[in-house]
Amino acid sequence: MLLLGTVRDTIGSYVFAVFEVYIVLILLYILSNLLFSFGVRPAYSRTFDVVLGFLRDVSEPYLRLFRKFIPPIGMFDLSPMIGIIVLYIVGTLISGAIKG
Repeated sequence: MLLLGTVRDTIGSYVFAVFEVYIVLILLYILSNLLFSFGVRPAYSRTFDVVLGFLRDVSEPYLRLFRKFIPPIGMFDLSPMIGIIVLYIVGTLISGAIKG
């Protein structure tokens, strides 16, 4: 029985880590957009362009779900913050359910 509990803890921790990685990717996407809005643009770099494209392709579909229901308030877009909070709560619930 001890082995089963250890495996469940490991799987639950892994699932929560996947949610944390997705949260970090969303934060990196937000920060890169913030830097671009302040005018910080690096010289053209294929690698940088690929990384930004990856962050956009990974983050936008999820954030678009929240943008449908939460309109921007002035120039502030609160959907990433709400999306991150929802991701954290869902990740905690799912990993807690797996751990038992």
